[in-house]
Amino acid sequence: MLLNLFGSGREAMSAVDTAWLRMDRPTNLMVITGIMFFDEPVDFARLRQVLQTRLLRHARFKQRVVRNGTGASWENDPDFDIDNHFHQVALPGKAGKAELQDFVNEHISTPLDFGKPLWQFHMVEDYQGGSALVARIHHCIGDGIALIQVLLGLTDKKAEGEDSEPAKKPKFLAGEREPDDPFMRMYKPVAKMYAGMLKSYGKLLGTGYGLMMNPAKIGEYASTGLDITAGVAKLAAMSADPRTKFKGKLSTAKRIAWSESLPLSEVKHVGKALGCSINDVLLSCVAGALRAYLIDKGQNVDGLVIRASVPVNLRPESKLDRLGNYFGLVFLPLPIGIANPIERVYEVKRSMEEIKGGYDAVITLGLLSVVGALPNAVEQPAIEYFSTKSTAVMTNVPGPREPIYLAGAKVADLQFWVPQSGEIGMGVSILSYNDRVNFGVMTDKKLVAEPAKIIERFGMEFEKLVMATLLSVLDCPPDPELAELHLGMLRMQSRQAN
Repeated sequence: MLLNLFGSGREAMSAVDTAWLRMDRPTNLMVITGIMFFDEPVDFARLRQVLQTRLLRHARFKQRVVRNGTGASWENDPDFDIDNHFHQVALPGKAGKAELQDFVNEHISTPLDFGKPLWQFHMVEDYQGGSALVARIHHCIGDGIALIQVLLGLTDKKAEGEDSEPAKKPKFLAGEREPDDPFMRMYKPVAKMYAGMLKSYGKLLGTGYGLMMNPAKIGEYASTGLDITAGVAKLAAMSADPRTKFKGKLSTAKRIAWSESLPLSEVKHVGKALGCSINDVLLSCVAGALRAYLIDKGQNVDGLVIRASVPVNLRPESKLDRLGNYFGLVFLPLPIGIANPIERVYEVKRSMEEIKGGYDAVITLGLLSVVGALPNAVEQPAIEYFSTKSTAVMTNVPGPREPIYLAGAKVADLQFWVPQSGEIGMGVSILSYNDRVNFGVMTDKKLVAEPAKIIERFGMEFEKLVMATLLSVLDCPPDPELAELHLGMLRMQSRQAN
């Protein structure tokens, strides 16, 4: 079971979850949105029953949020009705990707009803001959890691459905993932080590909030010699991200796009050939796609570096299967100014290695806990302050490695979009499923009206990196993995030509 069931009384919301609740605003809704794609029609009644028996066993999905002057609580919704949250809809026209994209765009900009539990599912019938399930869940209920567990709890390993064995949770939660796991570096749980630090440095982190608001005191705290203090000082001294086409005044309208998936095996081959992790490869492709978009828009990118806020899992082993938010944020520099794809990969790798040696994630988790316990009027300036430090939110979530089934129907693909906070106007989501990697982009309509012009470049940037990798090893002895990589690139080019 993913979390303990609660009684009928109110339960105080954790300070960190409260912080994410308060980040909700018209220009940036704190709602995680995802789509499950099916090549065959899904039985609506059967899926409703699955939600009734499997989703609603988690009390959060029957509880609403009650706010007070200093915080928030969970309480059972006395008028709960699943039909207020699960709907069957049909798309207009050809009921294709464009129509589904319009449907998601409309809903992704619409707030959830705070008088009810904060989730909404829409079963889209007859989508490209099959179905699509659009899910929206407020961030205060859980982070991406927790919600993937909820997802897997709804699904089965076989098409037989509810009598078959449920789909397995990703092995990373038990620390059993293979060394080449593409997301291990971002999501390897480190909270066991950090839990004591949070307790020991609780007072310091509280002081750190004041430091973030008053960087002039950096010297006073950094002189203590504590690494974590230096980390707070570094965050406080971090400059605002440079102005680009991706930053500016936000509207209340969002736009989403999703990519064709990349074969995970081919990404692995590139990483191995270059001596880099799969994360390094994927993030460098994101940087390349953003670079190409800015150049097309006439922006000078020479020497340009922008930051992405990246979540890092900090769940202690005792909370691996609970809802809620247990992650900190790190600020990853994206080398937009580097044109050479291989040089860009190595610069991403260097930045990642530097981040791994720091305390940024635990510091931001501690600061979120501090500001979530303070009045809302105090939290908002802190959120604004953080949001100036990065241009995008970027998250990697490992999904199931093998196909899963929902209500007897095979899930053909998965996509999701991460919300942004404060004045951040772009989110980039990377999700692995069934040995493939998907990219999703959400942007503010006022800044980037057509995020598809960014998303379509991810595959192109990967193709450039493949070619550069092959050229860089031409003088080396034949390598069967590189030969397979070359064949994979040719297959990709063939698919695009068709």
